Amino acid sequence: MITSESVIKMKNTPNVTDLAGDKVMVDFAQGKYFMLKGVGNDIWDLMDDGMKVADIVAELQKEYDVSEEECLTETIKFLSELEELNFIEGIE
Repeated sequence: MITSESVIKMKNTPNVTDLAGDKVMVDFAQGKYFMLKGVGNDIWDLMDDGMKVADIVAELQKEYDVSEEECLTETIKFLSELEELNFIEGIE
């Protein structure tokens, strides 16, 4: 389970292409493609191998007018989806 103290590490990096400010991700192993828009796109750009979730949230709060609680909740939700797709892993 990903928490604010989890460190995010890339596990399976899909082929990512920028398309008019959004990202198109193709996972050839799964035969699927995904589109990242808005804040999801920003989170992907902020993710660095070994970046703590709390640090991602702090960076997002500099850019968006959102409470820390809401930002953390939504960031964890998004990262959990990426984890389910086997793109990242959260290390406690």
